[in-house]
This record gives sequence, C-alpha cells and structure tokens, in this order.
Amino acid sequence: MNKNISLFIADDHPLLLNGLADKLQEYNYNLLGTAENGAIALDKIMDLKPSIAILDEEMPRLTGFEVIQKCIEQDIETKFIILTSHREKAFIYKAKKLNISGYIIKDEPFIELHNCIQSVNKGVPYFSATFNSVFEDEVEPQLKKMKLLSPSERTIVRLIAQEQSTKEIGDFLSLSYRTIEKHRSNIINKLDLPKEKDVLAVWAKQNIEFVL
Repeated sequence: MNKNISLFIADDHPLLLNGLADKLQEYNYNLLGTAENGAIALDKIMDLKPSIAILDEEMPRLTGFEVIQKCIEQDIETKFIILTSHREKAFIYKAKKLNISGYIIKDEPFIELHNCIQSVNKGVPYFSATFNSVFEDEVEPQLKKMKLLSPSERTIVRLIAQEQSTKEIGDFLSLSYRTIEKHRSNIINKLDLPKEKDVLAVWAKQNIEFVL
C-alpha cells in the first residue's frame, strides 16, 4: 500500500538524509529522490511531482519554506511536510501561514513521521504535539492581541520592529511626534504590556513575524 505513496526528501545533512531514505524504503514507500539543498529540491519536486515532499527547513540556497512557497506559486499539487529541529513560534507561525500539511520535530521517533505521511496522504493534516502546543500557547495568544490593533497601529509596530524612532515614524507617516507617542501608548495598552522603558521595541522585535 505504501508503494502508492511517492515521496521526495531534502535535508542538508547527508547522514540524516541517507538514514531517512533507508527507513522510508524499509517501510516500502516509493522514494522518487533526494536532495541536499533547497534549489535542487525545488527543481526535482517540480519535475517529479511526488505525492508528498518531506523538507528540512534550514537548507542552503533555498529554505524549506521558500521551496514550498515557490511550489505553491507554480500550482504544484505535492503536499509538504516540514521535518525540522525548530520549535520556535516564528517557524510554527510561518508553517501555518503556508498551510503546509505536516510538521514533525527531528528528535521524535520515526513512527511519528510515518503516521504523518499516512495522514497527509488521506488529506488530513498532521502536526506533532510540540507544534500544536507552541501554536496554542505562544502563537494564538499573540494573534488575538494583534487583532486588537488598527491597521495604522500595526504599521507603527512594524516600523518600531525595524528600529525606527518616534520622529522617523512620524515623518514617514506624516504625523506629529505627539500623535505617534499617543499611538505607542494605545498599542502598549492593547497588547497588555508593562509600562517599562523600551517595552514596545522589545516586544516588536520578538514578534515581528506577526506584523509582517
């Protein structure tokens, strides 16, 4: 049955890549090919059109996310699973935005990846418990806070994250210094941040992915 599922895998660590290839073939999957960087992975996926591609996120030339984005732009029907060591909220959020089919952490047992492949093949997304935990505990609360901000306030947060001063933001938006300071105060209140020096700048840098 697994022979009907065509796979492609990409990872820039040869030992991991070869070990994963051996394991997938041991489970009788139809492995079409492998790649050690994102650019080769993209070319081969577009050529071979596997049912599912399993990609590391951090690879030379193109990241896993960049490969997925380019395949989406080309209407490639391949479904994608990210296999990575990253469990930070920025990666989890980006994976959700790309609407990928699966996300597995590398230190989890192979059976997790196998279960993910089986689920994705049936059209049901599959994410590791770590992914779901980070999304529910760290990503969703920030998204709810961001929804409280107006479009202009989101723009100001984005500029603050880029280390723009109040004066520079005011000049860019053609608003007075006092108006920008009022906006900053309102943003701090809406995000429920403590009234501390530079608190908004710190928050904006840590959460820049939510305002891009």
